[in-house]
Amino acid sequence: MRKWSFLLMALAVAVAPLTACSEPGTSDPSASSSGQAASSSSSSRLQTVLNRGKMVCGVDGSIPGFSFVDESGAYSGLDVDVCKAVAAALFDDPEAVEYRRLDSTERFTALTGGEVDMLSRNTTWTISRDTSVGLEFAPTTFFDGQGMMVRKDSGITTLKDFEGKAICVEAGTTTELNMTDQMRKLNVSFEPVVFQSRDASYAAYDEGRCEGMTSDKSTLISRRSTLSSPDDHRLMEVTMSKEPLGPVTINNDSAWFDVVKWVTYGLIQAEEFGITSKNVDDFTASEDPSIRRFLGVEGALGQEMGLPNNFMYRVIKHVGNYGEIFDRNVGKGSQFKLERGLNDLWTKGGLMYPPPFR
Repeated sequence: MRKWSFLLMALAVAVAPLTACSEPGTSDPSASSSGQAASSSSSSRLQTVLNRGKMVCGVDGSIPGFSFVDESGAYSGLDVDVCKAVAAALFDDPEAVEYRRLDSTERFTALTGGEVDMLSRNTTWTISRDTSVGLEFAPTTFFDGQGMMVRKDSGITTLKDFEGKAICVEAGTTTELNMTDQMRKLNVSFEPVVFQSRDASYAAYDEGRCEGMTSDKSTLISRRSTLSSPDDHRLMEVTMSKEPLGPVTINNDSAWFDVVKWVTYGLIQAEEFGITSKNVDDFTASEDPSIRRFLGVEGALGQEMGLPNNFMYRVIKHVGNYGEIFDRNVGKGSQFKLERGLNDLWTKGGLMYPPPFR
């Protein structure tokens, strides 16, 4: 008995400090969580960006509708608007962005080396990029597939017709690998004509150095508009791959990744709520608790992430929801008139499905 009494007394002494910390009124789990979030943010690129006062976003710059810089130096497109959305959340200013044009072979080095804070550059989410390359993929902003463009008078109707023919492709892309896999599977011998820059590959195709041009379908549609005779070219009825495209951050920085991730989801959630850049002020008076949390009228969703609670109000007010971004850049309000398809809300048969904001 004396032995057991001694053990019980020792256990009580060891546990006492722990139970004392959890007495009512002496601790606040949410405060502890907020403290951990603040500590994480202070050591994150999030704090670096906030201190700098602007965000550096890696883009392509040569794809009308997605990422394009005009003669005046102004950037536009769906990918560019994602950059602006993050900047709006951080600074209440969608123009607090420095754009860095990167080709396909330098984009990952620029991100992992800290030259840019994020990529919003038609980058496909793959397992190797997510693991061995050290990237972190935010939600997909455009579900695409790889296609092939040919001249209407080429006589080419199937991939097998490329036997002995040349295909232009950009280096360092999933496009290059997918094309090789497809032709290998079909036992078709073709000549890959590879260029480091997108501009060079399309120029070569336009000059007739290749019978085919392969890339994401959205890019092919976009770049067809820049060819010398756009109406002379068509997209084949073929899809060679799945291409989920979206913003990317560096691995192992959850505070910064959370910001990019939830701003992107917020664009989709705003459309689901029916909140637009034109009516967002009206929604601040909503009695719906989900909308009130989303816009920062109540709750602390932003604060818990190192942002103002109204971060999504800022985003929608300045940039709009995902539907607005899609329509003005590549959809019905643009020259391309692309259908929403897979890029529609889940409630309308698409794949855009944001997790709950709560």
